[in-house]
Amino acid sequence: MRVNTLVLDSFAILAFLRGEPGGDAVKTWLQRAQAGRGRLALSTINLGEVLYIVERRHGLARAAQVLAFLQAGPLALYEATLPRVLAAAHPKARFPIALADAFAAALAQELGAPLLTGDLKFKALEGTLTIYRLTGASS
Repeated sequence: MRVNTLVLDSFAILAFLRGEPGGDAVKTWLQRAQAGRGRLALSTINLGEVLYIVERRHGLARAAQVLAFLQAGPLALYEATLPRVLAAAHPKARFPIALADAFAAALAQELGAPLLTGDLKFKALEGTLTIYRLTGASS
């Protein structure tokens, strides 16, 4: 199956940034998108999650570098508009997932795109959206 758009969650971005298992797959998708062979989407809520984790572990300067890198790259950022907040409320209410994960799931549903993650908590959403699991990742 050919995928034109792929939604990334915080787990995928962090795996790439940390060089963790599954990070190479994210790098490949970033390179494909940079070359115009696909689109990558990220909720600004997931962006915020990535940034607070980076800042907590590595400081504000590193978080600012990550933000600049992500903004300059091929990721399309999707704002948390009221319709998206309402859409994210549904998976959060129905499944045992974090709020940021609910935004990633809702964005994948909105775009009709698969979600790339290594987070095992998304297993509960199988059947409601297509999930591409990062190989070698464990959560």
